[in-house]
Amino acid sequence: MRILETIEQSAQAMNILPSTRDNIAAWLDAGFLPQWALDSLAELTEAEAWEELDNRFYETIAFGTGGMRGRTIAQRETAAERGTPSDVGTPTHAAVGSAMLNDFNVIRATIGLYRYSARHLHETLERAEQPKLVIAHDMRHFSRHFCELAASTWTRLGGTAYIYRGPRTTPQLSFSVRHLRATAGVVITASHNPPHDNGYKVYFSDGAQVVSPHAEGIIHEVHAVDLSETAHHLETDLCRVVTLGGNLDTAYISQISEVVLDADSLRSYPPKTVFTPIHGAGSVSTLPALESHGVPVLTIDEQEQMDPRFPTVRSPNPENTEALEMAIARANAEGAELVIATDPDGDRMGVAVRGRDGEMELLNGNTIGALLADYRIRTLKRLARLPREGTPRAALVKTFVTTPLQERIATAHGLKVIETLTGFKFIGEKLTDYEATLRDSLLEREGMVIDYDATHDRKRSELLMKYSTWYVFGGEESYGYLASDAIRDKDGNAAALMICEVMAALKRAGSTVADTLDRIYLEHGFHLEDLINIYYEGAAGSKKIRRILESYRQDPPRRVGEWDVVGFEDFGLQTFHDADGKEIPKQDFYRIRLDNGYSYAVRGSGTEPKMKFYLFGNQEVSEPGMLDETKDHVRRTLAAIKAAVEKDAHRRADS
Repeated sequence: MRILETIEQSAQAMNILPSTRDNIAAWLDAGFLPQWALDSLAELTEAEAWEELDNRFYETIAFGTGGMRGRTIAQRETAAERGTPSDVGTPTHAAVGSAMLNDFNVIRATIGLYRYSARHLHETLERAEQPKLVIAHDMRHFSRHFCELAASTWTRLGGTAYIYRGPRTTPQLSFSVRHLRATAGVVITASHNPPHDNGYKVYFSDGAQVVSPHAEGIIHEVHAVDLSETAHHLETDLCRVVTLGGNLDTAYISQISEVVLDADSLRSYPPKTVFTPIHGAGSVSTLPALESHGVPVLTIDEQEQMDPRFPTVRSPNPENTEALEMAIARANAEGAELVIATDPDGDRMGVAVRGRDGEMELLNGNTIGALLADYRIRTLKRLARLPREGTPRAALVKTFVTTPLQERIATAHGLKVIETLTGFKFIGEKLTDYEATLRDSLLEREGMVIDYDATHDRKRSELLMKYSTWYVFGGEESYGYLASDAIRDKDGNAAALMICEVMAALKRAGSTVADTLDRIYLEHGFHLEDLINIYYEGAAGSKKIRRILESYRQDPPRRVGEWDVVGFEDFGLQTFHDADGKEIPKQDFYRIRLDNGYSYAVRGSGTEPKMKFYLFGNQEVSEPGMLDETKDHVRRTLAAIKAAVEKDAHRRADS
C-alpha cells in the first residue's frame, strides 16, 4: 500500500515519530477504515504533513478513569473529512487518527464498556441480564452523531440504550442513570474546551463518574477491543434505541429543586437575574428551574442559540470575564442584580454580582463555593437540620486545590472536612461510600432495606447522620458545586438555584455579597487564590508536560522567589489518607508549602493539554479597619509567588 510505504520512509527519515508510524500501520492493517478515511491519510502523506500526522497518531487517545476527551476536528482538515459542512460548520466526518475522538474510538470505547458492564452484571447478579446504558450529549460538533453511534453499537451488542431527543446537561445524565437504574451512562461533551474538542465521559450505576475498580476494568476491556471490530458498527441503526420523553426532564427539575432550603425567601425576594448558557445546553433545565421558584430571568438571545462554534465568545468558559460580557451588559441595561452563566454541558456555573461601586464583578469558583457553603451550613443549623454545635457525621467535601477557606468555614461549624484529588468523580465516590455504609448499617443493626432514591432528602440526611455521614455540600475551584447526593456530579442547574437563594437571603437582610465576604474573612481569615494555565499542544507539548511533572519529583523546588520551601508532598510516591481513613489514590500531583504560610499545587490537566498551578494565600485579620490593607498585602505577595512559579515552570519544560 502506497500510504504504508510513504509512512515507513518518513519514519526512517525521522519526519514522524516511531509511535506515529506504528499506529498508522496498525490502523491500516486492521482493514476497518472506510474509503474517506483512506483518502484523508493519502492526502496528508502526499502533502508531507508530518506534524499533522504526528498530532493525529502519536498516541492512542487515552481512555482514562473518566473516559476520553480530545480533538474531533483536526488542525489541518482533509477534503474528505470536510465534505459538505453543516449549517454550524460541522465537517462531514470527525478526523481520522488514533489520538482523535472519532467514530472508530467512540465505537471501540462503547464495545469495551458494554463487555465490562455485561460481565459485571453476570458476576454480581449471577444471572444473565442485558446491561442498560443512558446517553446524553451537548451541542458540540458531532455530539448527536456520537450519541447515536454509541447507542446503535450498544443495542447491536444486545443491550438497552436510552437517549434524549436533544441536548441535555451532564448532571441530568447523572440523575437519569440512577432514576432509570441503568448499568452505566455516557455523556458526549468536552465541557468548556475549545470548539474543536469533544469527549466521551463514563458513569456507572451509582450515577457517578467511574472510579476504581470499575475504571480499570473498563479500561482493560476497551484496550482489548480489536480495531477491526469497529467496522461492523460504523452504520448507525436506531430501531431498538429508546428515546426518553419529557417526564425525565420534569423528574430531574423536581429533584434539583430540593436544594432550595428557604423557598419562601426565594419567592418573596428573588434577585433580578440575567442567565446565559453561552450557546450550551444549560437553558433546558436552568430556566424552568429558576422560573418555577419565581426568579425573574432575562436572557441573551444570541447566546441562547445552541452553537458548537460559540460565535460570541473566545471561550465558552464561565471562569472568563469575556464570556459574561454580553450578560453583564444586559444586566447593566436592565438593572439586574445577578448574572449567572453555565458552561456548554451545564455542570459548571459562573456568577457576577454588583460590588460596592455598583459595577458587576465576576466571582471566582472558590469565592462562590465559600458563599454557598457558609449560607447552607448556617441555614441548615437555623432550620435544625444540623445540630447547633455541628457534628462529625456531616461533611463538607472539597478537592485539594479548592480554597482552604471552605475548610475553615466547615471546621468552625463543627463539620468533618474531606479532601479529594481533583475531579468530581472523587467527590461522587465519597457519596457512594456514604450510601453503602448507610445501607449496610441499616441492614445489620435494624434489619431494614432502604430505597435510597425514593427516601426524601430530609429523612435521608437524618439516617446518614445516625448511621453514616451526611454530605452537606461540596465542590471544586473550577466552578463546580453540589449540595445533594441524589446527583453524583457537579450541577450548574442546581447551583443556579442555590446562588439565587443566597442573593434572596441577602436582599431580605439588607446586605450584600461584599458585606458577607468581609464578614467571612474576619471570622476565618482573608484567603486569596490564583491559577496558572500553561498550554502545550500536540506531541511536542505532551513531552513538555511530562518534563515538568517528572522534574518536580526529581528536583523539588527549594525556594520560590524570596520564600523558602518548608513542605513538599508528592501524591505519586507518598501515601495519604482522607479524614475517613481512606487512602488517596496515587497521582502525579504535588503540594508545596512556603515559609510565609502560602502554598501552591501542581498537576497536569486531565481534560486539556496544559499544566495547572494553583496558588493559595491567606492572612488572619480580626479588625475591620485592617481588612483592606490585608487584602492588598496578600494580593501583592501572591502575585510575586505566581511570577516565580511560572518562570520556573517554563525553565522545567525546556530543560
